[in-house]
Amino acid sequence: MRVILAEDSTLLREGLVRLLAEEGHEVPAAVGDGQALLDAVDADPPDVVVVDVRMPPTHTDEGLRAALEIRRRRPGIGVLVLSQYVEKRYATELITADATGVGYLLKDRVAQVDEFLDALERVGAGGAAFDPEVVRQLVMRSSHADPLSRLTLRERDVLDHMAQGHTNASIAAHLHVSQSAVEKHVNAIFDKLDLSQAAGYSRRVLAVLRYLGS
Repeated sequence: MRVILAEDSTLLREGLVRLLAEEGHEVPAAVGDGQALLDAVDADPPDVVVVDVRMPPTHTDEGLRAALEIRRRRPGIGVLVLSQYVEKRYATELITADATGVGYLLKDRVAQVDEFLDALERVGAGGAAFDPEVVRQLVMRSSHADPLSRLTLRERDVLDHMAQGHTNASIAAHLHVSQSAVEKHVNAIFDKLDLSQAAGYSRRVLAVLRYLGS
C-alpha cells in the first residue's frame, strides 16, 4: 500500500515512515504541513494519507481541513486522521461526508502498533476505523436526541463496534459470540432504527450515522 504522511513532529513522522517501510508499505512522501500534503497528493496520489489534525502555520485544524479537501477532490483515497484530541465538528464532517475509507485515531493509539496498522489496513481497503473515545465523545455530543433507546445493551455494544469500523467477524471476536449472533443483532439494529427498507443505501453506514447523531 502507498501511504503519504503529514505530521509536523519530525520524530513521529520519521518513526512512522520507518514503521510503514518495515511493514512493506511504500511512503512516497512525508510532509510537515497541510499545503505540502495537498501538493504531494496531487503530484503522486497514494492509496491512503495519514494526517495530523494540528499543523503549521496556526497549529489548529490545517491537517483536518486538508483531509476534507482530499476527500472532496479524490474520494478514492483513504484518509486516516491522527489527533491529540477529538475535534468534534470536523470529525463529524469527515465521517458524514463519506464513511468509507476513513478513520480517526487518537495519537495514544499510534503507540499501540498493531492497532494502528490494523486501522490503516481497514481504511486502505475502503473500510472505517474510529477510536472508541472518538465515538464516545461524538455520541455524548448528541445524547440529548438519542434515537437508540430501543436497542438492548448488547445491540448497543455491536453498534459501538460497527461505528469503530469493525466487520461482523471482528465484532464476534471482540464480544466473544458467534458471527451468526452478531448478524442477528445487526438485523435487529436495522429494524429498530427503521432502516430495514433503506434501499439504495448502506444500512450499516446509515446506522453508524444515526448512532453519531448526524
